[in-house]
Amino acid sequence: MQHFLFCLFGAIAGYVCGSLSSAVIVCRAMGFGDPRTLGSGNPGATNVLRIAGEKAAAITLAGDLLKGLIPVVVFIILRRFFPVGIDDLVIVLVGLGAFFGHLYPMFFNFEGGKGVATAFGVLLAWNPIVALLGAAIWGAVFYNTRISSLSALSAAAFVAIASIFYTPGKDWAYMLTAVFIIVGMLFYRHRSNIERLLKGEEAPFGGGKMKDPFADEDDDE
Repeated sequence: MQHFLFCLFGAIAGYVCGSLSSAVIVCRAMGFGDPRTLGSGNPGATNVLRIAGEKAAAITLAGDLLKGLIPVVVFIILRRFFPVGIDDLVIVLVGLGAFFGHLYPMFFNFEGGKGVATAFGVLLAWNPIVALLGAAIWGAVFYNTRISSLSALSAAAFVAIASIFYTPGKDWAYMLTAVFIIVGMLFYRHRSNIERLLKGEEAPFGGGKMKDPFADEDDDE
């Protein structure tokens, strides 16, 4: 019973943290309005960059990353005090809760972003080696293509494969399953980007011809 309550509390705590939409909060606080009604309509750092500039986008990106990282780290610390109640399953549920909170935030009509930064924050707490290697893949692909959606999808695919070979923790199956769930959702949330990539219509960041300058051509977060 105690373990079930920790699982439930962890999942809810993660979801509540993830539901804090950094894009909406930052844009409203800086006087730019609601990003869900501006630009591409996606409440993520890429759209915030379009409508509010680099400073707002950087804050949004940091906020999205931290809301995935912090709740998981907090529960990892709490495990020292509650070693029986908090195991790897609880830690995994906290991370999944934070990720799905970003995708479907309870405080913002369940209209969330695509989840790349929050997923990275969660993975950074779960498996920092794989997370940092995934970030390196993102950077390498983006450097060569300037297409952030392709960079995100490439990094996600790498993380899924790398996690098969290296997933820390006694109950590694929980975390590996969670990684595949997150990667699957990242691909699902990027389905429109994937269609454009397959058609060769995904414009590089900061370039390319678009019918609508705020079209959802390159949102990856």
